[in-house]
Amino acid sequence: MTKVEYKHTEIAVKKKLGQNFLTDRNICKKIVQLARIGNNDRVLEIGPGFGALTREILEVSPVLTAVEKDRELAAFIRKEFPSVTVIEADFLTISLPDLAAKGPLKVMGNIPYSITSPILFKLFENRRHIISETLMMQHEVALRLTARPNTKEYGILAVQLQTFCEVNYLFKVNRKVFRPKPEVDSAVVNIIPRSSPMDPNESGFRSFVRKAFGQRRKTLQNNLRKHYDLSMVTSIDLNLRAESLSVEQFSSLYRELRPLVV
Repeated sequence: MTKVEYKHTEIAVKKKLGQNFLTDRNICKKIVQLARIGNNDRVLEIGPGFGALTREILEVSPVLTAVEKDRELAAFIRKEFPSVTVIEADFLTISLPDLAAKGPLKVMGNIPYSITSPILFKLFENRRHIISETLMMQHEVALRLTARPNTKEYGILAVQLQTFCEVNYLFKVNRKVFRPKPEVDSAVVNIIPRSSPMDPNESGFRSFVRKAFGQRRKTLQNNLRKHYDLSMVTSIDLNLRAESLSVEQFSSLYRELRPLVV
């Protein structure tokens, strides 16, 4: 069993929780700086671990809530940082609207690789309660979130997220600055929900994007014709593949479609 010791506190690393603790203080400072946290911001940290990022957040913002599932680490954070409100729970089970009752949140965290997608989905669904998210995740996932057209990473995830949020790749983080060392590198991404997304019909749009990428090698015409009336489309060449369209073009195309009644 792998154990990590910090300030005379030794804790067994729980692989099922995807625990890899960031050890480089300069990187933590950089993350907080790029998150643009102010003294009046309400900050929510996902999985503080031993508090490397927590310490730097508290340097600029006194109002911090941390969600930690590991009982031992939650107790450590309470003792080490008594001003922090610690919620000992699985992040996927907590109510973000309740946490944002006194004001929208700035979310930060080094999120576990194993549950990155569920965390991103939860944040997306609750984005009206969020000012920004500055998150460290697996490098490959960061590339998919921030991908541009005509790249192999560009797909459903990039289009859906970038339509409703401004998404920026900030910097890469080498696996060597974690204990225990993971098998892959990480990256920090900043996500800011748009106040007026390019298309407000969220459920319909997201379904449309999935269909457009249904078979990547097929054209938009072939992927969409069974689901939509394409006769009114004038803004987009339907002989293109989905990977060729920008996020703005996806929104334009969606507005011209009419679902077929089956």
